Amino acid sequence: MKIKVIFNTNAVSNQFSTGWGLSCLINNTILFDTGENGEGLLRNIALLNIDIAAIRSVVISHEHWDHIGGLWKLLEQGSGIKVYACPGFSQGFKEKVESFKGILLESDKFSQIEENIFLTGEIAGTYKGEYLAEQALVIKTEKGLNVITGCSHPGIINILERIKQDFPQDVIYSVFGGFHLKDKDSACIQKIAEKFIELKIKRIGATHCSGQEAESLFEKLYKTNFISGEVGSEFEL
Repeated sequence: MKIKVIFNTNAVSNQFSTGWGLSCLINNTILFDTGENGEGLLRNIALLNIDIAAIRSVVISHEHWDHIGGLWKLLEQGSGIKVYACPGFSQGFKEKVESFKGILLESDKFSQIEENIFLTGEIAGTYKGEYLAEQALVIKTEKGLNVITGCSHPGIINILERIKQDFPQDVIYSVFGGFHLKDKDSACIQKIAEKFIELKIKRIGATHCSGQEAESLFEKLYKTNFISGEVGSEFEL
């Protein structure tokens, strides 16, 4: 199963639009988050020769601007796109999805959305002292579980432990996305890296809000098993 990086801070070449936020395409049909703006998202989709009509579903990890910014332009491309959200998202967000003819689907529990593709359901996080609902996506392959995160506001280790509760017999093979370590000190980052090694995770893609120190540490630890996450890149699970 292929993962294509559609939006991020860095790109494989300057022809792509970049910015804050994250977006990646799973199996050419499921978009995970949408980056900070629709123009950049659609430009990158076109440059990568992606069939936009084949995108059936969009998973939104959490409601921050840099993860939902491109959603509205995408929904303008055609009605009937499924939008997977958390019950804890704002009423305004939910109404806007429906006004753009999106099909709103929300769950606070673990659920399967396609064969071997799952959502964690709503996990409680905090941002600036207030409650923040977030979910992650899980892909099951022969190698194990592959986790894609938006910002990990509930804590990346907390998210992984939640996933292990739903898949007690499976190993976590890879984790890609935002780990939200950009404001953490070196000791905290080192402790989280050690936990990843303890969990025997084989591939890591620390990007977006993970912070340069965390990205550098994970790249040093994982070497060729580090996923850079540049726009225009893709990796196989």
